Amino acid sequence: MVDAIEHDDGRTFIPTLAERGGGVVKVHVYGAAPDSLTTGADLARKLIAVHGAARGGLVWFLGPDQPEAYAQGMGTRVQLKDFADGPGAAPGVPVHEDRRLHADAGFADFAEAMASDGFAFLYERMRAGGVGPVLTVLHDGRVAGAIGPMEILADAAGAARLLPQYFGVLPQYRGHGYGRALWRAAMHWGYQHGAGYQLLQTEVGGASDRLCAGEGLTSLGFVNQAEV
Repeated sequence: MVDAIEHDDGRTFIPTLAERGGGVVKVHVYGAAPDSLTTGADLARKLIAVHGAARGGLVWFLGPDQPEAYAQGMGTRVQLKDFADGPGAAPGVPVHEDRRLHADAGFADFAEAMASDGFAFLYERMRAGGVGPVLTVLHDGRVAGAIGPMEILADAAGAARLLPQYFGVLPQYRGHGYGRALWRAAMHWGYQHGAGYQLLQTEVGGASDRLCAGEGLTSLGFVNQAEV
């Protein structure tokens, strides 16, 4: 909502309105003034009333030097993979990139079981065509985990960015190193196809957060969200 943006020397408030679900107002808070969050919340409540939105919230940011305890339970960590440092270690188990494998090895069943992680939606996109490849790892010939689609897009500055992927392993096959193998294979794919970097957001303290830390990604800070 461009007309509702507020900016001064110490802080900036950028409000957005999503019309789904009865309307959601979010105020993105930039600045370190002591009352930034309180003032941002007041603006959100005002805009909720003006637009008749069902709910609203705040989004604010913390630098990587801030304690991660400030973000646990309400935020995500922004992670950077810089391909100038190379692709990283090789996968420890075989990872496949073969579109025919998806049907032969039960990708449809995997996608249904992992629908909450977005794979049912991804499978529909794959069936329609036009998406990048999906990497898979097998257990006894059946898909146990996947990451994809693998796609690269130039950012606003023209740098090649590896886009975030759907990523998951079936619960019964976790603990076999499949997730780490998929991640490493994806990084090798990005490096081989000319990506300059990838940005990800991971739940603070979650499995993906620990994986990224173990693989040497750089933390750029935290994104916090709260309802008002």
